Amino acid sequence: MEVWPGHAYPLGATFDGTGTNFALFSEVAEKVELCLFDEDGQETRVDVTAVDSYVWHCYLPQVQPGQRYGYRVHGPWDPSQGLRCNPNKLLLDPYAKAVEGGMDWDESMFSYHFGDEDSYNDQDSAEHMMKGVVINPFFDWEGDRTPHTPYHKSVIYEAHVKGLTMQHPDVPEEQRGTYAGVAHPSVIEHLQKLGVTAIELMPVHQFVQDSTLLDQGLRNYWGYNTIAFFAPHNEYSSASHLGSQVQEFKAMVRALHQADIEVILDVVYNHTAEGNHMGPTLSMKGIDNNAYYRTVDDDHKFYMDYTGTGNSLNVRHPHSLQLIMDSLRYWVTEMHVDGFRFDLAATLAREFYDVDKLSTFFELVQQDPIVSQVKLIAEPWDIGPGGYQVGNFPPQWTEWNGKYRDTVRDFWRGEPATLGEFASRITGSADLYENSGRRPFASVNFVTPTTASRCATWCRTTRSTTTPTARAITTANPTTAPGTAVRRAPRTIPTSWPCAPASSVTS
Repeated sequence: MEVWPGHAYPLGATFDGTGTNFALFSEVAEKVELCLFDEDGQETRVDVTAVDSYVWHCYLPQVQPGQRYGYRVHGPWDPSQGLRCNPNKLLLDPYAKAVEGGMDWDESMFSYHFGDEDSYNDQDSAEHMMKGVVINPFFDWEGDRTPHTPYHKSVIYEAHVKGLTMQHPDVPEEQRGTYAGVAHPSVIEHLQKLGVTAIELMPVHQFVQDSTLLDQGLRNYWGYNTIAFFAPHNEYSSASHLGSQVQEFKAMVRALHQADIEVILDVVYNHTAEGNHMGPTLSMKGIDNNAYYRTVDDDHKFYMDYTGTGNSLNVRHPHSLQLIMDSLRYWVTEMHVDGFRFDLAATLAREFYDVDKLSTFFELVQQDPIVSQVKLIAEPWDIGPGGYQVGNFPPQWTEWNGKYRDTVRDFWRGEPATLGEFASRITGSADLYENSGRRPFASVNFVTPTTASRCATWCRTTRSTTTPTARAITTANPTTAPGTAVRRAPRTIPTSWPCAPASSVTS
């Protein structure tokens, strides 16, 4: 196989119309193998020998879109120091723009043997592991332009790709639960009748199905378990050919923009699906664990966990920050999305221990000529100490106003002495935003979010039943208050759910 040196930038697999450049960052790697897989799953390994500034790279002139691939990283194994290289584990490219398949939680997916967390597992994981896919980046956008709806005129509808379309009678059966379903004229017409100006999609980055759910015949409905920050989730694609989810996602955005509806993504950059020291080795854990994850200072075997998921992304490291910023820019420039809602955004500001609104992440966003110009919505808290940061994000950001939520719910329940604060919240929460120079629309007012009803994560969506309808809330009603007010769209809870979300009462 012909192998050229290629280039260290951009990271990931990049098809240029002739061949494909591959680039992977790892500061600890001693050897890197690019693994190519054919239709029968046969593996061909290519030694990546060119290295610049810890980026391993090569160019394969014969590799075309649709090629499956992964990496094997050789290097030190010393979990007590946070070093977890294991070349027996096929690793997903953190910059993979499309993913084929999933993972089956076989013991080979872990770098230790079950029952002995200090052991070294040399079983090969390739047969059980998802693969990256080289994509064709070219797409006819037909002159697509973003609507650029100002905040104070925005009505944001939070929805789930599958739930929004799975039971819609006018959407063709083969398109239900997919990006194509969201782009169907009947769905768009429904959003327009509601006066929606933006749809906020719950996580669409490639995510992993949790083993505890699969063992019970359940699925991870919400998707807050990301493994690939550049790849649209493959199970939401109606087409079967490799990489088709990218083209289908772009077509969805184009159709929504043609209807003057913006697309905002709910993004989860605070952690990944690799979990803690007992989790599987899928990608960054085996590529450069200490660079990508926060570990405990006095025992690097263990992970700092500000998210309740087992790990936290290491926003102190330049390449981890680069991953986040490159991902954000990619979704704006290549996928044409209009903004982001950051899950547990306070975690991204933890450079050391405390949440710091002067953190490097916020500085990078502020200075970025692309990311700084789109809608930036923070979920302004995490579960770590001092994690509740409502009102403390930089001026460029808007925030889910948890104080508005709490006050309105207290007022609704008839709690005493709430009228004064209710008046403050309904008129824009000046006490939170005025001193930082922000306008009332910095407050994204809501009554209940998806996170208030995580019992629905355990809802049974078996192969034979339909999935829930959209967990949608609409945000922004500027005609009734300077801030952004919230109302929920009426919906029916399917009988296939053994438990209903806490917010399932029809408005």
